[in-house]
Amino acid sequence: MIKTQEHAEHGICVIDPVVERLTAANATGFKEEVFGLIDSKHDRLVIDLTGVSFIDSSGIGALVGLLKRVGARGEVVLCGLSGNVQQMFKITRMDRVFSSYPGRDAAVAALAERVG
Repeated sequence: MIKTQEHAEHGICVIDPVVERLTAANATGFKEEVFGLIDSKHDRLVIDLTGVSFIDSSGIGALVGLLKRVGARGEVVLCGLSGNVQQMFKITRMDRVFSSYPGRDAAVAALAERVG
């Protein structure tokens, strides 16, 4: 359900949910897969939502769950939000919780800059 790409030089893992709609039907599976990555010490994540055209409250809840699981030891940022997805983030005010970037390269670069 997910594809990953690791940028080992910065310790960043890019996650691409291979779904068009991140909803109650698949949000739990997505979250569990990413929890597996987090539990295996991946704590700097870029979630690339370029291919996701719709997200519901369950999808947003899954992303919040990832943020909580990573906690203070890492970061979760988003990129590639389409119009509908971006609108849902604004409506739910999650745009204030998640940093968002136009594309994958910008998101990876932003996380890489914050390496301490």
